Amino acid sequence: MEGSLDTEHILWEDRDVRFDIPLRQMQLRPGEKLIDQLDSIEDTKGNNGERGKLMVTNLRVIWHSKTLPKINLSVGFNCVINLSTRSAESKLRGTTEALYILTRCNNTRFEFIFTNLVPDTPRLFTSVIAVFRAYETSRMYRDLKLRGALIANKTLKLLPLEEVYDKVNGVWNLSSDQGNLGTFYITNVRVVWHANLNETFNVSIPYIQMKAIKIRPSKFGTALVIESLKTNNSQAGGYVLGFRLDPIEKLNEVFQQIHSLYKVYSANPIFGIQYQTEDKLEPLEQVTVQYQEDDIEITDDTPASDAFVAYFADGNKQSDNEPVFNEKLGLAVEKLKDGFTIESLWEITGI
Repeated sequence: MEGSLDTEHILWEDRDVRFDIPLRQMQLRPGEKLIDQLDSIEDTKGNNGERGKLMVTNLRVIWHSKTLPKINLSVGFNCVINLSTRSAESKLRGTTEALYILTRCNNTRFEFIFTNLVPDTPRLFTSVIAVFRAYETSRMYRDLKLRGALIANKTLKLLPLEEVYDKVNGVWNLSSDQGNLGTFYITNVRVVWHANLNETFNVSIPYIQMKAIKIRPSKFGTALVIESLKTNNSQAGGYVLGFRLDPIEKLNEVFQQIHSLYKVYSANPIFGIQYQTEDKLEPLEQVTVQYQEDDIEITDDTPASDAFVAYFADGNKQSDNEPVFNEKLGLAVEKLKDGFTIESLWEITGI
């Protein structure tokens, strides 16, 4: 028996950096909330001199040009390595304080610089930095966790927006040859299992990380199997977790319960990022960029967009690195920066 899960709309918004995305991808997905929006922000790194709008959601930062919304960026918070404020040269404001966002996506580092064109306001810095901190402290809602501090006094430590729907005793984890007897907690955001004899031997599986739920045979008998997704920059590495419950009727009941709660969660996900601005925002309908199909014919002779090139983290270097011999290419090439390989530079064309 298998419960088909809707993985068509796998969460990518916080786990990817995308350039010049279709306008429909700029729309907020279920569970994504608009937290702040600023009307006069310059993308100083890639579109210096271009006035645009920046939106901060609970999953990402979105910027688009006001004159041509097809020029846009989507920067997921899970890709962010560092946030800082430094001076930058803006064509519209001159030398001024700007927000620097350093990211890593698919083993490639990108840097973004945003300048607020409204003088004497720290709102750009405070909004993005505060929401990012809220994102960082709420990862348990979204990331699969092994051997975490999940249990205290034989009770699940609940997240702020979490509710326990069922506690199931007598659940065997089949990860070892002998199996480990433990307990299931089924909540509105995840499934948690822990061993009865060792509470630190546990796993937390958010619904957002589930790829499939199945009932299938195993060497221990009929088992409940939960497969997790493997996504960019995620700590969830495509795990296959097996559990056994007796009798079989109880196994089927738990299977149906998890499958039903997954569907409820998918309709309105709880990502756990809690942040509120003091200023009242405009209604979402007024700040949403409407998706429209262009009434033009696309030909194949247009060169591919290299929008991402402007955002490489070392894009402003003043001199070339020393040459070194590369055995794979059989050529002398410029020495690569730490974290880069020849293979990763070829893979950048797939972004």
